[in-house]
Amino acid sequence: MKIKAIILDFDGTLADTQTLITNTMLEVINRLGLEQRSREECSRMIGLPLKQTFTDLIPMTDEMGDRCVEAYNQVFHENNVPGAVPLFPHVLETMRELHRLGYVLTIASSRSRHSLMDFVETFGLEEIITHVVSANDVTHAKPHPEAVNQTLEHLGIQPGEALVVGDTVYDIEMGQNASIHTCGVTYGNGTRCQLEEIHTEFIIDDFSQLLQVVKTLEA
Repeated sequence: MKIKAIILDFDGTLADTQTLITNTMLEVINRLGLEQRSREECSRMIGLPLKQTFTDLIPMTDEMGDRCVEAYNQVFHENNVPGAVPLFPHVLETMRELHRLGYVLTIASSRSRHSLMDFVETFGLEEIITHVVSANDVTHAKPHPEAVNQTLEHLGIQPGEALVVGDTVYDIEMGQNASIHTCGVTYGNGTRCQLEEIHTEFIIDDFSQLLQVVKTLEA
């Protein structure tokens, strides 16, 4: 079955947000006087819904989780200065080529819609990305397949006609739970070992290799 759509994660797949995210998390922890955590521990939470990144990281009440979200949004806005978040190498040119070849490119992210759309505009992706599913658009977060199912329904395509690309097990399991093709990237917040353990269909070390993946699926 011909691949028609590529569903892309954002953080750790398209853009290198790790430093900005972990800096923001560490600052929130300090501001609220929470138990200290390392940058590595914070990094392992990336990909989860924002509130869960804190409640899974540090034992806390539900109310404190809400305070973390509020503080995070404030600090993130302060830290997200121009140039703080770059696209990974070869992302933009590869996306443009996939778009030229006729593939529909969408995003499924655990990031808020406002923040996500700001990045889409900043990187000039408005004409390439035709559909976005953010954390605000779903009831169930990754690895639940809701974001993928919404995208398939919006595009009017079958699971076999889509490929999800992400850097964490949450992204890949989301795709697997929706019965679509999966491709993991090794340069983000996950590792090759983690991607192999959950039987990711394709694993790439550079975003440009996605062109070969879609060719393989078309063969």
